Amino acid sequence: MNSSSCRFCGSPLHHTFVDLGMSPLCQTHITPEELNHMEPFYPLHTYVCDNCFLVQLQEFVSPQDIFTEYAYFSSYVDALLKNASDYADLMVDRFHLSADSQVIEIASNDGYLLQYFLKKGIPVLGVEPAVNVSQVAIDKGIPVVNRFFGKQTAIDLVDERGKADLLLGNNVLAHVPDINDFVSGMKVLLKSEGVITMEFPHLMSLMSENQFDTIYHEHFSYLSFTIVEKIFAHHGLTLFDVQEIPIHGGSLRIYARHTKDESKPVGNRVTELLAREDAAGFNKLETYFTFTEQVKETKRKLLEFLITAKQKGKTIVGYGAPGKGNTLLNYCGIRTDFLDYTVDRNPYKQGKFTPGTHIPILSPDKIRETKPDYLLILPWNVKDEIMNQVSYIREWGGQFVIPIPEVKVYS
Repeated sequence: MNSSSCRFCGSPLHHTFVDLGMSPLCQTHITPEELNHMEPFYPLHTYVCDNCFLVQLQEFVSPQDIFTEYAYFSSYVDALLKNASDYADLMVDRFHLSADSQVIEIASNDGYLLQYFLKKGIPVLGVEPAVNVSQVAIDKGIPVVNRFFGKQTAIDLVDERGKADLLLGNNVLAHVPDINDFVSGMKVLLKSEGVITMEFPHLMSLMSENQFDTIYHEHFSYLSFTIVEKIFAHHGLTLFDVQEIPIHGGSLRIYARHTKDESKPVGNRVTELLAREDAAGFNKLETYFTFTEQVKETKRKLLEFLITAKQKGKTIVGYGAPGKGNTLLNYCGIRTDFLDYTVDRNPYKQGKFTPGTHIPILSPDKIRETKPDYLLILPWNVKDEIMNQVSYIREWGGQFVIPIPEVKVYS
């Protein structure tokens, strides 16, 4: 792809969606030995295509640089595990999957989802480029192919393993720079009457809930249902159903089939959501220009809260070191002058520092030790889970702070 052209339709990119300045890669946590080294920063400047309305970041860093060793392990998020378990039950029931079926997951991470199909005796295969993460899945008995997915990988998998009855990918469609190669690969790997499901954050939620912190270099595209329907149709795949799910602050789960497969008629939820996005202006360029001012206002409100709290002598620490947190911290200029430290359940991140802002990442045990006045929850999409896990801060009058869609304090 030419860096200044749309990754789907190839049209020149002229129009800014939002510019969040410069930021380091969000999962590149800094070791103590690296603290005095230079860090590469890249533009977080998103564009909207005036031809197809795909919102996108340019590709400054290859997926190989981001995903070959990866710090995100899905199994540390209880909400993701529950979503995965419920999903497996739903798919087996709806599409009558059995020991004769094959379920293939693209970007299978640490096996957090495929394990539920495996328990039901259904053959599975993971496709995951990050060797360190996939080893956890392999240890669970899940076969994994360590490759990036695209058309050539799909051709090879068909030769080696056969086609998929259910082909799925959660939070991966937005992560691929060559979206045409990716979707065409899915068509190759899908059985003639097979089903594709994909989950991804919904652009409508991102805009309505000020979720600008979900913009980071791993997310190359920001997807409406309308644009995904166009992309899939271009590659001979038809979306026949869609569900709106609460995961990641508001996501879509799409269901696709070969366009020639008429055994699965297009349902009402598809036409209804397309109509709703059209009514909301997702087919008009002007709609996308309103987002920048919302983002600036969210930043101002968060900094105003933090400055006031520090002036009153309050202590503030973070919870989590997620990708979205690093966008928020870097865009707002929040460092140890505001947050003493942050904590994360993932031992892989503990003992390191947040990219760019160099806030220490510690074990959650540190919270009891220092008894902060405020806990700023950076992965706000799982705030209920975290507030339940760390409810003990109320013992000393500690309060929770949620930054998105706007600053809110919970006692």
